Amino acid sequence: MKVHVATFGCSASQASAEIMRAIVRDKGHALVPLSDADVLVINTCTVKYATEQKILHIIREAADSGKEVIVTGCMPEVQLEDILEQNPQAHILGINSVSRVGELLDSLGKTGKGSAKGRMQIFLHQPEGFQSVPRIRYNPNIHICQLSLGCNYSCSYCIVSVARGKLRSFGPEEIIADIRRAVSEGCREIWLTSQDNGQYGTDRCDTGKDVLLPELLRMICAIPGQFRVRVGMMNPFSVLPILYDLLDAFDNEKVYKLLHLPVQSASDGVLRNMNRYHSIEEANHVIRQFRSRFDDLTLFTDIIVGFPGETEEDFKKSVKWVEEFRPDKVNISRYTPRPRTKAWDFHNTDSRILTRRSNELHRICRSTKFATKNKLIGWEGNVFLSKEAKKQGTMARTDSYLPVVIPQCNLEPGVTCRVLIYDTTPGYFLGRLLGYPGEA
Repeated sequence: MKVHVATFGCSASQASAEIMRAIVRDKGHALVPLSDADVLVINTCTVKYATEQKILHIIREAADSGKEVIVTGCMPEVQLEDILEQNPQAHILGINSVSRVGELLDSLGKTGKGSAKGRMQIFLHQPEGFQSVPRIRYNPNIHICQLSLGCNYSCSYCIVSVARGKLRSFGPEEIIADIRRAVSEGCREIWLTSQDNGQYGTDRCDTGKDVLLPELLRMICAIPGQFRVRVGMMNPFSVLPILYDLLDAFDNEKVYKLLHLPVQSASDGVLRNMNRYHSIEEANHVIRQFRSRFDDLTLFTDIIVGFPGETEEDFKKSVKWVEEFRPDKVNISRYTPRPRTKAWDFHNTDSRILTRRSNELHRICRSTKFATKNKLIGWEGNVFLSKEAKKQGTMARTDSYLPVVIPQCNLEPGVTCRVLIYDTTPGYFLGRLLGYPGEA
């Protein structure tokens, strides 16, 4: 059969898609563009209403065109009825069941075009087939290692916690074996991903297997090979209990000095309504400690604009926070209510206010980012070659994960070079190669 795998959402979803693509190939099927496919596998995301609606439209269109449809990812766990309303014949794979996509394809090959009676679905209670399995990576130099599924907290706006359930951390030995395999396959960047990396291992403490994130990082960095580690998103409340041990673990040349810490709002009142488990001062404390340890730290954060009950004063606190802390990247989301969350029944902010606040915050973020980036023109230092650039040359990363494209560079990923940053674009810096490895 001819199969197309479409994926939406976070890096964990991308990792699941890479696993499914390999299974499709190993089962003898062809991976093809959507227009040529007999079977469409849709790996869904339901964090935002707009994404959900786009996916439901694709599900309906695929049904109308006569394609077989397999839906997996977060949506089947929380919006199965919505999926089946768009396509009553859609086959379903639960969030833990992506490794079973081959079984569905085998069944489709035997039975032909499905029917309502023959619709298939597989839901597993425990995750299966996420570690040390074949993949077709979207980038052959980057390996996405999933540390866990689920979350032990319940932010009032978050549907992902409902979809993915309670925290289930993979064993450290499984993770180390997975990364060793990836490095042996030529991967030079390891992305650690989960719903909240800071929670890693906290669900295993009562079993005596209490390897938490800092110790896991030390174990990963001890793996031989030329590679770098990008630690994904961590919530302030999950970092606080491990903060100083985590700082020590980050102090390794293999770990990018990148902190992705979503504050979501700088108003304690809004944070309480969000059920965020941290104050803004606690988040600030984490950032200050990282910055005091690592002068060149790159800071990513997330802010939700217009959460129910957010006043103009609350919003101005977030604006002032951005101006003070000057994050390198801010993921700004206009709040949209999600079903089966605590905030579903809250009184929503007027859409015109949402638009105005979002536009203002985007403007402030662009301004602070532009000023910060311009200060780096003329910087000289070492960079790690990560992957081929989209247009020409090589994409490199500074120790703090800043992207530097070197147009006249054809060295293999995994090499460290010295560059001069001579210009900047909205998405990356431009660098001139100053020296090859081993040169004085």
